Amino acid sequence: MAEGFSPSAPACDGGQGPVEPTCGVCQGTCRVPVMLSCWHPFCLGCIERVWCQNPGLDHGCPVCLRVPLSQDGTPGGEACDALPGVLCDFCLGERLPAAKTCLTCLASFCEAHLQPHLSGEAFRSHRLTEPSQDLSGSCCAEHGKPLEMFCKDCKLCVCNVCPILGRHHGHRISVVEQEAVTKRDLLKICLNRLICKNKQENGNINQIQKAADELKALARETGAWLTLRFTEMRLLLDEEEHVAKALVEEQTRAALEVYDEQVQACRERVRATDAFAEEVQRMYKLDNSVQLLKDFTMAEKDIQTHQQPADHIHPVPLNFEQLHGYVSTFQKALKTILKKPLVHRVKDGLTNGPDAKQVQTLIHRTKSNVDKLTLLRYACSPILDPDTLHPRLRLSESRETVSKGWLKRSYPDGPQRFDRLLQVLGRESYFAGRRYWEVDVQWAGKGWWVGAAYRSMGRKGDSETSRLGCNKASWCLKRYDLEYWAFHNGTRVPVLLEDDPERLGVYLDYEAGTLSFFDALCGMRHLYTFQAKFTEPLYPAFRLWEGPISLCKLT
Repeated sequence: MAEGFSPSAPACDGGQGPVEPTCGVCQGTCRVPVMLSCWHPFCLGCIERVWCQNPGLDHGCPVCLRVPLSQDGTPGGEACDALPGVLCDFCLGERLPAAKTCLTCLASFCEAHLQPHLSGEAFRSHRLTEPSQDLSGSCCAEHGKPLEMFCKDCKLCVCNVCPILGRHHGHRISVVEQEAVTKRDLLKICLNRLICKNKQENGNINQIQKAADELKALARETGAWLTLRFTEMRLLLDEEEHVAKALVEEQTRAALEVYDEQVQACRERVRATDAFAEEVQRMYKLDNSVQLLKDFTMAEKDIQTHQQPADHIHPVPLNFEQLHGYVSTFQKALKTILKKPLVHRVKDGLTNGPDAKQVQTLIHRTKSNVDKLTLLRYACSPILDPDTLHPRLRLSESRETVSKGWLKRSYPDGPQRFDRLLQVLGRESYFAGRRYWEVDVQWAGKGWWVGAAYRSMGRKGDSETSRLGCNKASWCLKRYDLEYWAFHNGTRVPVLLEDDPERLGVYLDYEAGTLSFFDALCGMRHLYTFQAKFTEPLYPAFRLWEGPISLCKLT
């Protein structure tokens, strides 16, 4: 490293006065003399130019080629890194820390030596920067001049000689300061865009955090809702268990009452038989033959009657197979549904997914089957109205069976007659109370419609107003091929049955607004129930496809 040189330093020259040092590069008197660690003097400008033109010299001496040593004895520029800071290049003796580095002079100055640059007109064009130890990157490696220009084509900082005599001749050139201003403007735009980008990202973070908070709140609400729903379901199951046990107790109590009545009747007949046996014993012991014959003649009819064998009384059969079947079906349907993972059931849905059959079975099979004897208390035997009969349909003499013919008959074309659809209504109407009737569909083939309708239902044409189950004025259970449907007002609901019913039981509770269908020959298995608010009298109604349909005589 170059050190300041004192011109008053002693020199061996025969005791004469001090001699000005000679530069080892230009061989002239040193201007701004500096001395290296090897005691060779140089001009500051000469040695700096040599170092800039020969970076490999590594701040060594161009005369003896010695490289300055660091404090730990290692050669090279590592000693510069070990220095506490950049020092002034013009201080003689103790060197002060540099305040600025001049890129034009390629030297560093302390506060005192910096004053000419701050006040002198000759130094006004010099470029000052923060103190820098290594100035090799601030001068042109080819010409040793400060980097004051910028080549736009090569995107390099160059000296003012490069565009004239160097490799950058003919290139687009601008002043370093102007180009720095342009680049600062671009950097300012970039910073603004980065700020906007960060604002957007922060907005995204806030939005995501808000969504996360809302999701957590929704999850808590859903958890509470699920707790409530499953609690209700458990209560419903508990209630169902209670009702089922109550049904068993009620049926058992009713059967036991019948058994008690039968036992009481048997005991009364036993007492009557014992009393008559005593009378027979008395007549048997009479010694008076005339009296015996008189008494026998008077009691002869009673004797014949009492000698008849006793009736064989069978207790009213009672079992709980229907209840067992109901609960087993309920349990099986639940197991079938719950066997599939919940995530798939939620995704597919219960009513539209592959579990729809089990759900419909659960809905329809778990409705309580009723006691037929209870329904028979409301039994009726309706007949069909010939004035509503389609011309291709035929009625039996009892008007209980309707069948299809191939040719039309010339019935009077009244306003009540169906002219396009193979339909017929009953003659009796029901506008209050409860009614139960049965319909035989064993020979109806693969298609039939059985239900009830208002008298105001359309009769002409084959539009929806005239089709059974396709309007507000009619309700029906339909079979076609192997499928069963419940129809009303054009809405159809699938009814899933394991066995085809041969006889339907139809139960109407007008005030309650229910129209129910049962399998009359299969333990009164419930098929479907309509819920409605009836406003007109209801008539039994049929529609045929191929085979006959009959109303059963119950009264």
